Amino acid sequence: MKRRKFIKRSFLGTLGLGILTGLYAWKIEPFWLEYVQLKMPIKNLPDNLIGKKLMQISDIHVGNRFNYQYIIDAFTEAQKHKPDFVVYTGDYVSYEDETQLTQLQEVLQHSVKGTLGTLGILGNHDYGKNWAEQNVASGITNLLKKSGITVLSNEQYEINGLNFIGFDDYWGLNFNPRKAMQNYSPNSASIVLCHNPDVCDLDVWNNYKGWILSGHTHGGQCKAPFLPPFMIPVKNKKYTSGKIALENDRTLYINRALGHLWQVRFNVRPEITIFELTKA
Repeated sequence: MKRRKFIKRSFLGTLGLGILTGLYAWKIEPFWLEYVQLKMPIKNLPDNLIGKKLMQISDIHVGNRFNYQYIIDAFTEAQKHKPDFVVYTGDYVSYEDETQLTQLQEVLQHSVKGTLGTLGILGNHDYGKNWAEQNVASGITNLLKKSGITVLSNEQYEINGLNFIGFDDYWGLNFNPRKAMQNYSPNSASIVLCHNPDVCDLDVWNNYKGWILSGHTHGGQCKAPFLPPFMIPVKNKKYTSGKIALENDRTLYINRALGHLWQVRFNVRPEITIFELTKA
């Protein structure tokens, strides 16, 4: 009898723990936003930009898969940090149909802006179904521009002596990093925006040395403690999240995403990153 009671209690305890874990991963962690704060040393950074704040927001995934009021609330909270620069690194929607453009327009009314500049690039989901719908990408680009976000598509854009280089998405229709890097100068203070971190392994960098800001992976969204994520959408499985030192004096940072593909996260909280600019 004692053995039967022990087995029964163990089973009920395990079942209860599983239910609580499931509720946490569904109802709590997907909306438990973390602000990650880091120093960003940049070569040739102008003295007037030392100490300025650069905020990275990635993968908001507006759509029907979770209540995107959470994104609006997160934007409202993030505005209180008063960033000098804001960069959005792709995947603004989880596209199903044109409804997502209307939903995104609503969300962008609350978007976070930098006092000096606000820029963005596209991600794979911004190209619609199978990443192959140019009309979807064009619609999202127009909405971003109307809301005051400068969209970079394989081009460079300088603000107060800081040069932003924006790649179009690796899986999208307009990926052309060589065009973006062809006029790169090692004497400039530069930051690359690149949605998919797998691009770091391509021979397209023109001897670039500096920071690369990415998203795309969501950190896997679910991860057992002390183990790598179960699944991430990249070839190079070391590209999960956070700061990664690369060869040729490059530094990659992968944001864990503010939104979600599906409303579930475990041990991978949503993130907004705030960098303090310093001179390398």
